[in-house]
This record gives sequence, C-alpha cells and structure tokens, in this order.
Amino acid sequence: MSKSGNFYALLEKKLKAAGAAPAFETADGTILTCAELLAEVGRAAAALLSLGVKPGDRVLVQADKSLPNVFLYLATLKAGAVFNPLNTAYTAAELEYFIGDAQPTVVVVAPERVADIKRIARANKVASVLTMAGDGSGTFAQLAAKQTPHLATAPRSADDLASLIYTSGTTGRSKGAMITHGNIASNAKALHAYWGFVPGDVLLHALPIFHVHGLFVALHTALLNASHILWMPKFELSTFMRLLPRATVIMGVPTFYTRLLGDPSFGKEPCKNLRLAISGSAPLLAETHKEFRARTGLAILERYGMTEAGMITSNPYKGGKRLAGTVGYALPGVSVRIADREGRPLPSGKVGVLEVKGPNVFKGYWRNPEKTKAEFRKGYFVSGDLAKMGKDGRVTIVGRAKDLIITGGFNVYPIEVEGEINSLPGIGESAVVGVPHPDFGEGIIAVVTAAPGHSVPSEAEIISTLSQRLAKFKLPKRVFLAGDLPRNAMGKVQKANLSKQYRETFKA
Repeated sequence: MSKSGNFYALLEKKLKAAGAAPAFETADGTILTCAELLAEVGRAAAALLSLGVKPGDRVLVQADKSLPNVFLYLATLKAGAVFNPLNTAYTAAELEYFIGDAQPTVVVVAPERVADIKRIARANKVASVLTMAGDGSGTFAQLAAKQTPHLATAPRSADDLASLIYTSGTTGRSKGAMITHGNIASNAKALHAYWGFVPGDVLLHALPIFHVHGLFVALHTALLNASHILWMPKFELSTFMRLLPRATVIMGVPTFYTRLLGDPSFGKEPCKNLRLAISGSAPLLAETHKEFRARTGLAILERYGMTEAGMITSNPYKGGKRLAGTVGYALPGVSVRIADREGRPLPSGKVGVLEVKGPNVFKGYWRNPEKTKAEFRKGYFVSGDLAKMGKDGRVTIVGRAKDLIITGGFNVYPIEVEGEINSLPGIGESAVVGVPHPDFGEGIIAVVTAAPGHSVPSEAEIISTLSQRLAKFKLPKRVFLAGDLPRNAMGKVQKANLSKQYRETFKA
C-alpha cells in the first residue's frame, strides 16, 4: 500500500504555498503566518520524537483549546503517531480508563491535573507526562521551544491511524473510534468542495478541539484552504460579535446561534461578509433557523455527522434548498440508506436506522473487534440514528434508536413530540424522554424551558393543546419546567440525565 497518504503532508503543501499569509489570528490581534505555523508544528514534532514517539504510538491530550494544542495535533500527524484528544470535562477517574485502554506513549494534561495523572501513568507504563495550560504554556511548550523544527513528515498509508477518538459512552464504556488518514483526507476534501471554500475565506473558530466538529471539520477545511482563521479559546458572545464582521464562514452548535439571536445588535450588519453559517453536533430548532434567516438574510446550513464517520450528509451550499429540520443529502462519495432492524433497506418516507458506507467511515473500534463486527452490516456502518429519506434522497434525522420510547406497545419518536411543544407560545425548547411506568412500560414526560422574556403555559394547557395535534399515545403524561436543559460540551441535550432525574415520576 502507498505510503504517501499522511494527511498532514497535504496540509503542509498548502501551507508552504501560502507562506507569509495569515494562518491564525488570536482575539488580541496576534497573527501567526502559515510559514510560522509550519515551524511551530516542526518544533512540536521534534519534541515528540525526543520523547521516543514512533509512528503508530498514541499521544493522549486533555488540555484546553489553544494554538499550542493545535501545533501538538498537527505534529502528531507529522510524526506518524495517533492523536487521542479527550474532553476537558473528564475526571481523573475517567482518564484512568482512557489511559489504560489507549496505552499512550505520551500524555499531555492541564498542570493542575498532573499529580493525579502521573500516578495513573506510572501504573500504565506511560513513558512521559507533560503539561499544557489554557494559554498553551507548560512543559510541552518548553520542550518544543528548545527544538530545531523537524522537517521530515513520516510516510503513512491512507489506512494508517491518524486519530483515536472516544465516543461519548452513552450506552456503556466509551469506545475508541480508529480514524485513519484516508478517513480525514476524504472528508476534508469533500467538505472543502461541497461548501465552496475559495481563496480569501476567513473562518471564525469558536468550537472546542477535542471533538470531530472543531478539530476535523472546522480546522481541516480551513487549513486545506490556507484560510485566515480567527481563533477564539471558546465561544464568548461579545468577542464573537466583534470578530464576526470579518468572517466569511462560521461553524457552531445550535446554542451559538440562539445566543447570537439573543443579542439585539445581531443582524445583517455583523454578517455583512458572511457567506456560510454551518450548524451541527445537535439538532437545530426550526424556529432558530427561521429567525436567523429573518435577521440576516442567510439560511443556516445544517449537516449531519458522527465520530465514526466524520460528516455524512449536508444541506446544499448552492443548487438546492436548505430545509429546517433536515440534514440534506449524502456527501459526494458517501452512500447512505435507511434500514430496518434486520438490515433490510426501507422505502422512502419510512423511519429506520441510518447506515453509511464510504471512505469517511472509520476503521473500527480500538481493540474491540466484536463491537466492530456488530456495528457493520453488508459493508455499511450502523449509525444508531433513526432517520427517514425522501424520494430525492434528502435525509431527516428522527432521533437516536436508544431514544425511541415504547409506551403501551406503541413507538414514539421524541423529536415529533418536541417539535409540537417547541411551536407553542412561551416555550424556549423541550426534551421528551421515557421513564418507567407501571401500566405502559414507559411513560412519556417532557421537560421544557421558557423562551426569554416569556412565561410557559401550565402543564394542563400544554397537554390540552398537544391533544389537538398528537395521537393520545404520544402525549406527555407529565410536563416539567426547568431553567435549562442539561447539555454536553457540544450542546447535545443529555437525555440520559433527564431520564435518571425523573425516573421516579410514576412510581407508586
């Protein structure tokens, strides 16, 4: 197999050609050119080599978002090693599992965690533990600063691992998804073309980088384009609004957009140069889509992806409508189908499990061949997401298969009930879950929040209104008011938390 498949080599070629052009600009106006970025990555790669990192070794990183964290990521690819980013919210106890499973050669963590992690690392024979603070400083940066930039990029094949990313573990222990150089290269090229990236594009980057959305989708498309990246450590409304007029592309989770819309000054003027606003990682409310378009004249582009396959579908950038509540069409080179529980393809309009096949689909689960085998059928990866497909191929995600509520023998898809609740006056958003019920197996409950400046209708009023729109078996038996819905770092509502919190609702 060809050894010319290192994804970093592709980025390196683009960045070398761009030379003195800006690669990153921090919120305080500091600019790092493409040539300077290459040098920083070279120093970070030399630091990894000095620590004994070899091609295929894992480099586990749990550190806040910073440019040195990006240098470390790209250096890991350059060295032919495997980047293993972890959510900064994970506890030391959770890291013990990840370190034991991934068996990294190097671990890089926040300075305040290093004492706990060194103990875990010793027990797992990790060669080196270094630190990286929120501003990028720490022992790894100190080591890199002493190095002469390493020039050679390790030869890798498209099938070699580039990254090990652990799933969120909602159905048990997190599993490590093995992402190859070929996976990320195919996805980056497809998105770069499909979303119409052109010279001069400026990306405003406010996403975390321990996740596919911020690390792969946003960074890869921008770097492949040698774009100017306006860099924010995290989403902060006033800074985002200040930088927004300079951006041509933004990528965010739905909460980014609701917070923007909550600012009275947000509208066409701040978005005067914006050509593309992408939303993902969690469902976008139709009302948010509608209000954003009314305020800016732009339609948010929703897409769909997952850790194991990167981006899978997208609403069209041009040549078609961006419909709220849908995630568009399979990307070029990617095949999707809707199947029943036995893997039989379903006709258009029928709800089933979305399955995907293509060069973007991961290699399998780390050291877990049984789980890998169980999640593939006839060459397709079984996503676990319930969806339906129109006759034209447009995909609508209905929910997670595990979120399906079976009440009194009837199947209820929460997204349908949530859509009706969210359309009611005074409702900000809602989450519908099933909890144990003595008569029905599962009883439906809804947890709602108030729209800013509004009061929520009473529980009786909500249920009464819904009874005119939904079959009786789909109606929530209880409605609870909350200040906020629990979310993970990417903005997804953590329904498992709600199910646990309200599981005693119908207890006798």
